[in-house]
Amino acid sequence: MKMPLEDVVVIDLSHALAGPHCSTMLADFGATVFKLESPDGGDISRAWGAAAGSTGAESAYFVSLHRNKRGLSINLKHPEGKELFLKVIEKADVLIENFRPGALEKLGLGYEPVSARNPGIIYASISGFGQDGPYRERAAMDLILQAESGMISITGDEGSHGVRCGTSIADMTAGMYAAFGIMLALRVKDRTGQGQRIDMSMMEGQLGLLNTMIASYGVDHEMPAPMGTAYKALLPYQTLRTRTRDLAIAVGSEKLWKVFCPAIGRPDLLTDERFGNNRLRVTNRVALIDIVQEALLTRSYEEWEQIFLKVGIPVGAVNNIQQVVDHPQVAARESLLTMDHPRSGKVMMAGVPVRLSRTPGSVRTPAPALGEHTAEALHELLGISAEEVARLAREGVVVAG
Repeated sequence: MKMPLEDVVVIDLSHALAGPHCSTMLADFGATVFKLESPDGGDISRAWGAAAGSTGAESAYFVSLHRNKRGLSINLKHPEGKELFLKVIEKADVLIENFRPGALEKLGLGYEPVSARNPGIIYASISGFGQDGPYRERAAMDLILQAESGMISITGDEGSHGVRCGTSIADMTAGMYAAFGIMLALRVKDRTGQGQRIDMSMMEGQLGLLNTMIASYGVDHEMPAPMGTAYKALLPYQTLRTRTRDLAIAVGSEKLWKVFCPAIGRPDLLTDERFGNNRLRVTNRVALIDIVQEALLTRSYEEWEQIFLKVGIPVGAVNNIQQVVDHPQVAARESLLTMDHPRSGKVMMAGVPVRLSRTPGSVRTPAPALGEHTAEALHELLGISAEEVARLAREGVVVAG
């Protein structure tokens, strides 16, 4: 059986993280993704973080993010390169870009001229703040959007000024939402043959994650603030210390509360009027957490894990990355994989997180070098000969690896 997106051709003009994460999701399920990079060094993330392998040709960041893609390099500022790009677009189903709004329009490659050449094109634009509004032209990176969206203001230890989420959540969320939008647009194209523009902002991706907090603020007008690992709506619902290591505990209902108190040796809490329901527990948070923390310090994590699992209370260890890499559940499901990269050696990366029973995704090919597949892509899409590609390369129109 074919992979779900095996007949979809994607031209990925994006760089850094949000757009590439989107195209990786599509590539993992069979889309033919051509990563189109400029000849002057390509994607900025090729140099981000630790170098993969002994050659240092690409970063582990880049190699892990661009699997299953083919490398195409065209100079879009060259008149012949621009026309070549438009011919390529005629053969594509999807274009993904995350330039600053207006940048591609200045090159004559905005949605209108591209859709004029290919009315079926799905033109997915990912930006910091969206394609209109007063912040439209602002440069944006993940940190900026975590700050502007309010995400930083609710993240971190209680009493702090807030911290950045440990991963690039604004980028990753925008990429996932964009992939979802592309799938919707492909569904419409299947029915009508028509493409459309997708306007995905990192700002609105973060607002989507903050939806319940925004709704609560609209009701009680209480300003959400950093609470460490705690959660305003439930208690106890946070990480706490044991004799050996920290654990995460989630007492998410009254039913679990009635089991939890005897489990920690404090059945008296069930009759303490300060903690009679979740709202009262939230009001008396400090007193309750002090009591729970004192109880948990009497045993090791391993002991508490068995106690809580036995009575059905959600519990987990606070793992570091090494412990996650060695995690028995991760191993059992083969959630991580190691790819042999021709220039970078062995690179560990996450596998395909979405699992389909009939048409699963897979990691098949390594991240491409700059322009690695230019010659074969132009021949495959446009019938251009190797000699003509060589001429284009000599004249600075393309990079052909």
